[in-house]
Amino acid sequence: MSGRTHARVCPERTCVGCRERAAKGDLLRIVAIEGECVPDPRGTLPGRGAYVHRTRVCLDLAVRRRVFPRAFRGRGPFDVTALRRFVERAHVDQAAPVDQATP
Repeated sequence: MSGRTHARVCPERTCVGCRERAAKGDLLRIVAIEGECVPDPRGTLPGRGAYVHRTRVCLDLAVRRRVFPRAFRGRGPFDVTALRRFVERAHVDQAAPVDQATP
């Protein structure tokens, strides 16, 4: 044995909204396509990506700070309506209680 341990390292990214580092899987990747911020939950869309927590607070911080033109190295402003709908839908899905009493 060489004495090395083979611990799996989880890649980290920085949220552009709150500027906190988190595991890549905990953040939502965003890609700019034709002047619009598009959510990329699978992480497969081509292009430069930015990461944000899946919360309205972090998304609002990112919009207020105008970080998307810098993150995508492009001219702004970028339309965030599709992104906002995705985050709100994810928030509603998480908040909805599961009723297991009904058959």
